[in-house]
Amino acid sequence: MRSLHTRTPLLHSFPLSRRLGVPVYLKLEALQPTGSFKLRGVGRLCVEAAERGVNHFVSSSGGNAGLAAAHAAEVLGKRATVFVPTSTGELTQQRLRSLGAEVIVIGAEWDDAHAEAVAFAKRHEALLVHPFDHPSLWAGHSTLVDELTEDLDSPPGCVVLSVGGGGLLTGVVHGLRRAGWNHVPVIAMETIGADSLACALDAGALVELPAITSAAKTLGARKVAAEAFSVARAHDVRSVRVSDAQASAAQHAFADDHRILVELSCGAALAAVYTPVVEVAFADSVVVVVCGGAGVTLDSLSNSAGA
Repeated sequence: MRSLHTRTPLLHSFPLSRRLGVPVYLKLEALQPTGSFKLRGVGRLCVEAAERGVNHFVSSSGGNAGLAAAHAAEVLGKRATVFVPTSTGELTQQRLRSLGAEVIVIGAEWDDAHAEAVAFAKRHEALLVHPFDHPSLWAGHSTLVDELTEDLDSPPGCVVLSVGGGGLLTGVVHGLRRAGWNHVPVIAMETIGADSLACALDAGALVELPAITSAAKTLGARKVAAEAFSVARAHDVRSVRVSDAQASAAQHAFADDHRILVELSCGAALAAVYTPVVEVAFADSVVVVVCGGAGVTLDSLSNSAGA
């Protein structure tokens, strides 16, 4: 099958390794063509659909999944319509349009935009490209772990990642199982106010947040995918909440240390090693999935200093 994503580097971070006292590796998904890991899964889903003759992709997104769908449509010669909430920045909207996508801004949060996208896709008999809840997405994201097995001499002590709707978490756990790394814990990082997985695990059942109050809007799914909740209970997944301020501090420190800009949502994962949180203290090595995010600029990072 044709692949639209790039094999990303696994960087041994000397600043973070010194900070934690163990090897820390960064899986640099921010270097994907669209700026985030989303292209792995969305690209796979769109290629599969194109091979079936689908000509129109409809995406609902806070930004990054939509960019992946628009990129896939451009590469594959298909039509893309992307529904985004009003919280999606103008820069991301411009990038979507530059890829040839029709952009429809509607609703205060992703869930609102998604409901409109579902209805639109049904009316137009188009493919609905869900941002996190589809087996092809998880299969695409799982390839990240395939690359880790090639780059590491032994399994890591843990894998750290951000959680929004849970697509990345699900794909990584599936990949760990396929690699025979079932024993490797996953540290699932969320910001307070966008912590739908943590709330579900606390309740012992899927729950829906009344609203997204975190500034990390691309983590803003009020309810995680059922499969994400299932793998989080079956695998050794350790759920951690951090504040927006902790995620922002990690986002800034990472830019200083590694000269790479990432969204606040990615700062949630980085906060695990910059804070650091107790859940990584046990590990003899750490892999952080630097999921990236296209909705960040030097100006936005400067304006959020001290958030």
